[in-house]
Amino acid sequence: MYTDQQVSLDNLWFVNQNPYGCLPNLRLCDENEAVIEEIKFFKKHGGGTIVENTTTGIKRDVEFYQRVAKEAGVNVIAGTGYYVEKSRPDTLKMTEEEMVENMRTDILHGADSTNIRCGIVGEIGCSWPLTASEKTCVKASATVQSELRCPVMVHPGRNEAAPFEIIRIYQEAGGDVNKLIMGHLDRTIFNREKLVDFASIGSYCEYDLFGIELSYYQIQDTIDMPSDAQRIQLIKYLIDEGFEDQITIAHDIHTKHRLMKYGGHGYSHILLNVLPKMRKRGITQEHINKMLKENPRKWLTFGK
Repeated sequence: MYTDQQVSLDNLWFVNQNPYGCLPNLRLCDENEAVIEEIKFFKKHGGGTIVENTTTGIKRDVEFYQRVAKEAGVNVIAGTGYYVEKSRPDTLKMTEEEMVENMRTDILHGADSTNIRCGIVGEIGCSWPLTASEKTCVKASATVQSELRCPVMVHPGRNEAAPFEIIRIYQEAGGDVNKLIMGHLDRTIFNREKLVDFASIGSYCEYDLFGIELSYYQIQDTIDMPSDAQRIQLIKYLIDEGFEDQITIAHDIHTKHRLMKYGGHGYSHILLNVLPKMRKRGITQEHINKMLKENPRKWLTFGK
């Protein structure tokens, strides 16, 4: 009944519980003007940079990123690469060399027939188990990283073993693990011992679903999505275990219902709501500065 309805107050109760069950909700590209206004709000409250990691398979729009940067006065860093296999059926026969060449071109010369250059590889979409094309893409990402000394971001499959498997393939292909962010750990690794084991490998550990306070996870209902409070607890645990230099945080906003226009938390949620809670839970301003400034700066800088 609600699958094809535009998002509104009348059906927001359904969309909040089933965000991927309402097709218009997935078209964030319909809300460009609202996004610009929200990024201006983000800038007003201390935000300075957006990493926009849309890749092949989910319709990147680098010219819009450029417009956001100009009108909102923030840095927007675009990503190159390939999302999960099922999102890009026309790329499955691509070789590793072809993927490398496309990503290299996006970074050095410009993406999508523009002179707008990408600043990261990723997010590289991985399923569980990894498909053949996804393995090829991980290897290609490692090759580009090794050549250009650029940052890489990965979307792991929904299994605790997935981040470990991806890192193994990436390192064997020559990628620098210290320049890689493993995203979505808040829905991937729940066991604290395994979390420490993974962090010990050396990649950045990202908790990037802040604002999603929904225990029912529509994409995979075997997973209990943590709350923001639980995310903060795990970040505090990683800090206490000595991994403060490897933590990054984000929102991963990609649907309409998470915009302020529709009653969502918006792009400023971490700045306005999460950071005060972190301070109350013993995360110091020094730790916050590392998560929001120093760690992203180190990751985004090309070279060692």
